[in-house]
Amino acid sequence: MKFVQIGDLKNHLSAYLREVRKGEEFIVRDRNLPVARIIPYVPESIEEQERILIAQGKLRPPKNPAKDRKKWLEEFWALPRPNLDSETAKRAVLEEREEGW
Repeated sequence: MKFVQIGDLKNHLSAYLREVRKGEEFIVRDRNLPVARIIPYVPESIEEQERILIAQGKLRPPKNPAKDRKKWLEEFWALPRPNLDSETAKRAVLEEREEGW
């Protein structure tokens, strides 16, 4: 955790926010007295995490989203798992990534 004076934070806000995005935390001081803490934002729900990833272009929304997400997840996790060794699974993921969207 790092410390920053209010004036320095105000003058270099963008630089400090870049550090926060990377996971850094800052205690904001006013005349050396702590007044605030800046920490990275952590989404509270999976849906919020998905919206952020979609906005960043790291995730594609489903073409046909499930009407009842909870039921869909329960059904998905109830499906039998494939019997693959780790090398085959890794190769399949890498091939899919090479294909792109």
